[in-house]
Amino acid sequence: MPSRPIYAALAEAFAAEGTDTLFVLTGDGNMHWEVAMTDDQAVRSIHVRHEHCAVAMATAYAVATGRVGVASVTCGPGLTQIMTALATAAQARIPLVVFAGESPMHAAWYNQHIDQAPLVVGTGAHYIGGRSAVQVLNNVRDAFYIARTRRQPVVLGVPLDLQQQPIEAAPYAPSTDYLPRTGPMVPHPDDVARAAALLARASRIVIVGGRGALSPDGRAACEALADRTGALLASTLPARGLFDHDPRSLGIAGGFSHHVARTKFAQADLVIAVGASLTHHTVDGGSLFPNATVLQIDPEPQGLRQGRKGADVHLRADGREGVDALLRVLTPQPGAWPDDDLPSLLAGPADPAEFPPEPGAHDPRAVIAALDAAIPKDWEVVNASGHCSYFSAQMRGRSADHFLAIREFGAIGNGLSYAAGLAAARPGRPLVLIDGDGGLLMHVQELETIRRHGLTMLICVLNDGAFGSEIHKLRADGLSDHGATFGRGDLARVAQGFGLRGTVVTDLARIPELLVPRHSEFDGLRSGGLRRGSRSCSTRTAMDRAAPGCREIKPAFSSVSSIW
Repeated sequence: MPSRPIYAALAEAFAAEGTDTLFVLTGDGNMHWEVAMTDDQAVRSIHVRHEHCAVAMATAYAVATGRVGVASVTCGPGLTQIMTALATAAQARIPLVVFAGESPMHAAWYNQHIDQAPLVVGTGAHYIGGRSAVQVLNNVRDAFYIARTRRQPVVLGVPLDLQQQPIEAAPYAPSTDYLPRTGPMVPHPDDVARAAALLARASRIVIVGGRGALSPDGRAACEALADRTGALLASTLPARGLFDHDPRSLGIAGGFSHHVARTKFAQADLVIAVGASLTHHTVDGGSLFPNATVLQIDPEPQGLRQGRKGADVHLRADGREGVDALLRVLTPQPGAWPDDDLPSLLAGPADPAEFPPEPGAHDPRAVIAALDAAIPKDWEVVNASGHCSYFSAQMRGRSADHFLAIREFGAIGNGLSYAAGLAAARPGRPLVLIDGDGGLLMHVQELETIRRHGLTMLICVLNDGAFGSEIHKLRADGLSDHGATFGRGDLARVAQGFGLRGTVVTDLARIPELLVPRHSEFDGLRSGGLRRGSRSCSTRTAMDRAAPGCREIKPAFSSVSSIW
């Protein structure tokens, strides 16, 4: 039988698993495999400037496509750079496979050697060491199988000298051949009866939809249950916008809730979580609906979640199946919510606190309102982490299908990579990233990657010249904030240095003009026909006192700078 190097066979196996896009930083430990992926298997490779960003881009790509994201780094220092991105993907339960080199098995000494498995396992990801020529292709199958069935990142490490050994050609059976073919999970009748009795006794119900309710059928089922019970609707942050079209929608449930929504949640006597895991942030540390009984409909209900009781009653089922089962047994009930005009009430600032603006600065709520009015509702929106994320999460009337927020592990610095991964997953779609200066500058080198690969996006940066959350915490504790303040650099010139358009915005009235500049290459921008080129708009923000109701994410003042 003909033979070829193991790295070529590995590339063929990755392609057989459905890999069509690879996010990679090339080094000694993965360069032969990467060339085989690109040249032999015609896989699109997006070459990044930092290993962390390769894995973060693959993370967003996986969320956007519903497929396994694939990234690659070299061994040793290449692998140690990705720990934060791996931990984030592990906590968010995002399926990834990362191909990494390992130091050569037969070298007496190698200056990039490190025991890689403990590092990876410590992040919550899975590690497979491919050290057998006989089993190495099965290692690929196992990596993709674990990623798909456990929704867990997997790192496959293969020594670079093993990669170059010959292997005989043989048929490869991908992991998809082994996936169990099962139907939807339906609830037990006794559980349905118990949940239905709970609903019959409740009068002020709020239904909270999470990732498990994101499908059109899941959304329709939640709305039908609201019709039957007189309930209000809300969503978790990752599903933000799920019910924005519905006049009963309260918007986000959690630390980012609108002050009107907080009032309603405080009055609720029953909260039904559909496909939502009720994390610490979703329940705002347990303070969001203190008087409500909680019913969770989920295929994997958890009694104990992040140190607190997850729910009072559980209905183990897929979201739609559980809701449909309740609809079959429930009789209509009016509910006791007053007939408020929620869309009008929610149109105001999420936090109505008033404070005097800094000279030459803008309230970030006004900045986001101006962006929200100018940016078409069908654009993809990437909500980064950190102080800035509170504001952009309040943009309403935008579909959950076009909103990306990966907030697990609490790391800033991912926004630019997530935007790039989303742009790669949905080429030609207009996209806006709203980030802070601290997050952007953490991996600003990827502006060059975005330009080089022609990934089109608008980047709006709320530039407060500081780490905003830390400023509020330090000031609240009566401590100096000097370690969290850096001053407002000219991010427009930074973007220009990477070959992008950059503008400092000091007048919010200019945003519509900047959004659709009079340049022929962007003629199709507003209609959704974005052409090649990246832009960024930076919004300067300065800190002030904490505002009530926002917890650790508080409004700040902002003076706008824009980079195109």
